Amino acid sequence: MPQPGDELFQVRLEKLDRLRSKGIDPYPRNYDRSHMAKDALELFESEESIESDSDDSTQVSVAGRITAMRGLGKASFLDLLDGSGKIQGMLRRNTLGESYEILKDLDIGDWLGIKGPMFRTRTGEITVEVREFEVLAKSLRGLPEIFHGLTDTETRFRQRYLDLIANPEAREIAIMRSRAVSVIRRFMDGRDFIEVETPMLVPVAAGGMAHPFETHHNALNQDLFLRIATELYLKKLIVGGLERVYEIGRIFRNEGIDLNHNPEFTTMESYESFADYNDVMNMVEELVYTVATEVFGASVVEYGGETIDLTPPWPRLSLVEQIKLHSGIDILECPDTETLVTEMQAAGIDVSAATSWAGMVDKLLSDRVEPHLIQPCFLVDYPVAMSPLAKKKPEDDRIVERFEAFAAGMELANAFTELNDPVEQRSRFEDQELQRTQLPGEEWDRLDEDFLTAVEHGMPPTGGLGIGIDRLIMLLSGQQSIREVVLFPQLRAT
Repeated sequence: MPQPGDELFQVRLEKLDRLRSKGIDPYPRNYDRSHMAKDALELFESEESIESDSDDSTQVSVAGRITAMRGLGKASFLDLLDGSGKIQGMLRRNTLGESYEILKDLDIGDWLGIKGPMFRTRTGEITVEVREFEVLAKSLRGLPEIFHGLTDTETRFRQRYLDLIANPEAREIAIMRSRAVSVIRRFMDGRDFIEVETPMLVPVAAGGMAHPFETHHNALNQDLFLRIATELYLKKLIVGGLERVYEIGRIFRNEGIDLNHNPEFTTMESYESFADYNDVMNMVEELVYTVATEVFGASVVEYGGETIDLTPPWPRLSLVEQIKLHSGIDILECPDTETLVTEMQAAGIDVSAATSWAGMVDKLLSDRVEPHLIQPCFLVDYPVAMSPLAKKKPEDDRIVERFEAFAAGMELANAFTELNDPVEQRSRFEDQELQRTQLPGEEWDRLDEDFLTAVEHGMPPTGGLGIGIDRLIMLLSGQQSIREVVLFPQLRAT
């Protein structure tokens, strides 16, 4: 709430009272709008190209937030901003009569509806000649200085509504993200996948290697977790005979916050019967290319000073070979933690926080390999220890059929040929549980008995995918912080 010394707030409260004293409802229920600003401008331009004897163009009713007001003499101009853009209105005292005085009680930030014909001013700007107007919402707080945009990062993320008002780019990203998700849905539907919904509150936080958020259900007197993945529930549907399924939804992981990570984020996970990771790779590169071209208009994007071409096919790069190339370490020749630690120290890599063998390989990947993966590519064939849900390669039981998609040095997707042998899957889960007790500070998957029971009923060969929507939008829109593409990112409490 405002403090007693907030004089500007008090002035606006007084204006609100004056509007009410004049019989004006400053917060009406609705408004009969005929056009968005963009549509009204296009209508005028189309009429302007046609010869007409009429003095008036078609009347329009537009509505939006006042972002500028100029002059309060015999005539005034104001700018209204709606979801499509800005339009100017001109109000004359001799046209509006006594209602013209209401303008004295309006401020930048108020919502207004205006009605009248359109014309071009002497400067060439298409303008509504206002013959009627209606106050739609009185704003009690001032807006940031819109001409220069809202630049304070903390304010932009904490009060995203101000960011959307002041910064056109923020609005464009929000709209493009929505369109991108729609394209993803159409793409998946076109491949005969069906969209499903799975639980967000789960008894076992399994299906990924992450620390979960915990909660408690009072009526059931049961501890639950926010899901860290949708994988296991979606694979239960594969067992049930739904051969192609996908889900777009929120995932929650109790992890750090940085440019690429937010504790809650959006993924699209899909599972396809009778497919393997090669089929999924083909689908991913086509999906990303389709979103880029349909929503952003090009398959080439600029990101962090790099020109990135998303056109398929993307190269398939061996994880083992890439680590060897960029660090000199052959991880398959270092089968235990001690040997790998020695090799990493010799290569000048900090292992002070090292725990498990898999954790150190992941550090090698993030420190030495990922920064080189600028053009889109698939890093393929991961060690079993890093991938408890993936099927082994027939020719090497140390390696599984897993890939991660990268571009601009950033992971975009993770996928497997899914492990469907219930006996081996149980053994892998049991090993994860053992590791979790021995190294509780590291991220491990969890044994889910209900999932194992489902797989014991028989799961067909399956290709699975998880693709990060937030990071995909970051890449395509050129934004280097996940906070720019999440409307309400998680922030430290003030």
